[in-house]
Amino acid sequence: MTDPAPTIGSVLSDTAPAPLDVLRRVFGYEAFRGPQQEVVEHVCAGGDALVLMPTGGGKSLCYQVPSIVRPGTGVVVSPLIALMQDQVDALRNLGVRAGFLNSTQNPDERRDTERAYLDGELDLLYLAPERLRVPSTLSLLGRGTIALFAIDEAHCVAQWGHDFRPDYLALSDLHERWPDVPRIALTATATEHTHTEIAQRLNLVDAKHVVASFDRPNIQYRIAPKNEPRKQLLDLLRTEHPGDAGIVYCLSRKSVEQTAEFLVAQGIPALPYHAGLDAAVRAQNQSRFLREEGVVMVATIAFGMGIDKPDVRFVAHLDLPKSVEGYYQETGRAGRDGLPSTAWLAYGLADVVQQRKMIDESEGDRAHKQRLGQHLDAMLALCETVECRRVRLLDYFGQRSEACGNCDTCLTPPESWDGTVPAQKILSTVWRLKNERNQSFGAGHLIDIVTGKRTAKIEQFAHDELTVFGVGTDLSEPEWRAVVRQLLAQGLLAVQGAYQTFALTEASGEVLRGDREVRMRRDPVKATRSRSRSARADAPALPAGAAPVFERLRAWRGATAKEQGVPAYVIFHDAVLREIATRAPSTLGELGTISGIGENKLAKYGQGVLDTLTAE
Repeated sequence: MTDPAPTIGSVLSDTAPAPLDVLRRVFGYEAFRGPQQEVVEHVCAGGDALVLMPTGGGKSLCYQVPSIVRPGTGVVVSPLIALMQDQVDALRNLGVRAGFLNSTQNPDERRDTERAYLDGELDLLYLAPERLRVPSTLSLLGRGTIALFAIDEAHCVAQWGHDFRPDYLALSDLHERWPDVPRIALTATATEHTHTEIAQRLNLVDAKHVVASFDRPNIQYRIAPKNEPRKQLLDLLRTEHPGDAGIVYCLSRKSVEQTAEFLVAQGIPALPYHAGLDAAVRAQNQSRFLREEGVVMVATIAFGMGIDKPDVRFVAHLDLPKSVEGYYQETGRAGRDGLPSTAWLAYGLADVVQQRKMIDESEGDRAHKQRLGQHLDAMLALCETVECRRVRLLDYFGQRSEACGNCDTCLTPPESWDGTVPAQKILSTVWRLKNERNQSFGAGHLIDIVTGKRTAKIEQFAHDELTVFGVGTDLSEPEWRAVVRQLLAQGLLAVQGAYQTFALTEASGEVLRGDREVRMRRDPVKATRSRSRSARADAPALPAGAAPVFERLRAWRGATAKEQGVPAYVIFHDAVLREIATRAPSTLGELGTISGIGENKLAKYGQGVLDTLTAE
C-alpha cells in the first residue's frame, strides 16, 4: 500500500453519515443526479440492485457512497487490473480509504492491504473476479466486515457479450456465502436480452432494477462513407480536434500500429495499444494517455473499459464495430465531463464484407452465429439509417426519443431513393455468373461488369459478352459500391468462401421478380462537419480575462499531478477549473462552494489554487 491518505474520519463523524452528507463533503456535489439517490438509499438500507447507467452517468457513486455509509468495507469486483491503482489514487485524493489486491503487488504491499482490511481501515477494496476463486481470498474476506459487494462492468457476465469473462459466473455464489451482504451490479450498456442474462447469471432477478437514460446528448454521432480513412481521420483531428485527447479504434493489431505511425508522422502525438504488445509497453502507453494532455490512443477494443479520463474529446472508429452495444460502450468514453464531444465512424463496403466473413468463420454453433448476425444487422441499420442516429441508437436499448438535431443525419439529412432497379442489375449479374458460367466474383468485378469497364479480367473471362455488361453507366463507381454495400447490409447479397465472393440469398428472388422495393440511402457528397470548430466550441465561453487564468490553473494542475504521480483529472476536472477561473474565489470558503471540491481536496489543494489565482 502507498502512504496512508487522510481518512474520512477527519471529514465525517464516527456515526453513520447520511448519503447526501457524504456526497457533499467527500465528493463535493450538492445533489445526486438522475436515479443515483434511489440506488444509493436502497443499497445503504441493505438491498440488492442491478444498475444500467451510461458511461459518465455516475455509476461509481452508486457503490462508493454506500461503502462509506455502511459499516465495513465495500468490496468492488472489477476486471480492470491495469486501472485499479488510478481508481484507488482518485479515491484517496478525496480522503476515502481505498486499496486493491491484484497480481501487480509485491508480497509486502499485499500484506499491508490485507491488514488494513482486517483492521477495518478500508472503505473500499478492489479485487479482480479471478481472486474470488482463490480460497485464501475468500478466507480473508470472511475474517473482516463487508459493507457490500459491487460488481462493476457487469456485462462481462453475458455469454455472448463483447467482454465475456468466465470468472464472473462464479460471482453468483457470493450471495450464498454472505446472504446478508447487499450486492450491486453495474454496467454502462445492456439490451433487454443482456439485462435479463446479467440478472439470471448473478442471481439478481429479485433485486431492484434501475435503468437510467442511455442518451449522451453531449456526443455528436457521425458516420462517414469510407474514402482513405486515415486521411479522413487526420482531417477530423486537424480541423476539429487539434490538441485534443481521443481514442481511435481499429479492428486489427497491424492497423493499430500503422495508424499510430501515420499520425505520429503527421505531427500528432499518438500511441498504439493492443493485446500483442508487451505488457510493459501497454502499461506505459496507457499511463501516458491518462497523464499527458492531448494524447491520441490508437487501439483495438482491448483498450478503454473503465478508463475514467473525463476530457476525451473524440472517439473515432476506422473499422465497423461488431455490435451496437460495443459501439455505444466505446463511443461513451468520449465526453465523460459532459462537454461536447464527437463520435466519428468511417464505414464502407469492405467493412460489411469482412464482418460477414468473420461471422461465417467464427467458432460456435448455429445459434451463436445467428446471434452475431443479429448484432451486425443492428449495427448496419444504424449506419444506413436516413433517420436520426440517436433515435436509432436509443431505440436499440428500448428507449424512445425524438430527433436530436446534433448528429450527421439531423444536421445534413440524407436522401432516401428507390434503388430497386440498380439492385436488380447487381443481383442479375451475380445470378448470371453463377447459373450461366458457374462463377462468382467480388464487388469490384461486379461493378466493372455493370459499368462496362473493359479490364484484362473482363476480357479474360469474356464477361463483356454478358447481357448485363454496361447496363449501369448511369451510376458512378462510388455509387455502385454504396449499392452493393447496402444490398449486403439488407441481406440481399451474401459473402461466401475464402475469396469473399458474392452469392444470392433467399430474399434476392423477391427483388429480381419485382415483388420487393429496395430503398437505399444516398451517401452525402461531403461528410457532415460539426456546426463549429469541434463540438467543444459550443461549451460555455469563458468570460473576458478568465481564459489565461484557466490556462494557469491547468499548468498548476499538471505540475501537481506530475509531482504526485497521478493523472491530472484526479486533482480536478477541466469543468472545475473553468468554474474556478470564472468565479475567481478569493478565500477557501468561497472555493469550497464550487461543485466537485470536497473537504479533503479543499484542504489539500485549496491554498495552491488561491496562490495560482493571485499569481501574475
